[in-house]
Amino acid sequence: MNETCFLILFRSEAGERLARTVIESLRAFGGPLRDCAVWALVFDPGCVSRTLPGIEGVHRFSLAVEEDCPPYPFAEKVYACARAEEMAGPDVRSLVWLSLDSLVINPPLLFDLGPAADAAFRPVHHRNIGSPAHEPPDDFWRGIYRALGVDEMPCTVESFVDAQALRPYFNTHCFAFNPAAGLGRAWWAHFKAMVTDEAFQAGPCRDELHQIFLHQAILSTLVAKRLDWERVRLLPPEYNYPLNLLNEMPPDCRAPTLNTLVNAVYEDAFPWTEIEVQEPLRSWLMERMSGGIEDAG
Repeated sequence: MNETCFLILFRSEAGERLARTVIESLRAFGGPLRDCAVWALVFDPGCVSRTLPGIEGVHRFSLAVEEDCPPYPFAEKVYACARAEEMAGPDVRSLVWLSLDSLVINPPLLFDLGPAADAAFRPVHHRNIGSPAHEPPDDFWRGIYRALGVDEMPCTVESFVDAQALRPYFNTHCFAFNPAAGLGRAWWAHFKAMVTDEAFQAGPCRDELHQIFLHQAILSTLVAKRLDWERVRLLPPEYNYPLNLLNEMPPDCRAPTLNTLVNAVYEDAFPWTEIEVQEPLRSWLMERMSGGIEDAG
């Protein structure tokens, strides 16, 4: 019972092209994890070209969000994790989410949870809507804690770029979770409840920023509530490295070259002029990378 399976979601031909690059990076640079199964979770399968079956070990699943959940930012992502958790058999120990704007650059060994961990996350890059550890939780976080039955949060994390001490708040571009822990299904259940909570949506979650990051805040709280904190693997900065924030980083946070990272996220466009990319990685990327992201995942 130690199999690792990678998850990627898309809903259009543009998203499928991005998914192919992510999967090819795993196959090329994933080391011991390079041949792991990849589950392609597809929304609106009639609009994609079915090119991924050309990559060995990719399994395609068509999904549709439950009708009782209203349209909401990242609802498909939360639902896809819940469904993947349901599909995972007893041999799967690690489900690894990869966003469409991410790349595997070196073997991502810490995504393989093994017997020592039940989840692996990076802290957020910025405080953003996060809850500072030295201040009382605001109405948004109090609402989440109340809904999830959390009285207090004794553990903290530090945001990567602005170095703020926060109550648990994780980045969700790429992460790993043990399906046996039930995080995915709990995430979907609480997410559905909170997006249909009229008072919460009209109050502390009424603005776009809080709606965009609600899914992330709920998952972060669930991880801290449901798991033994010693079994939550806090990934080092070489994981989920935010290439889109290079110009905002203090000098000691900047990677010397892309080649030194394990996996990175580039969001809108790849920063060719902002970071050195050495061969043979540079040529590999130039053959595959287009101008930017056309589909979110």
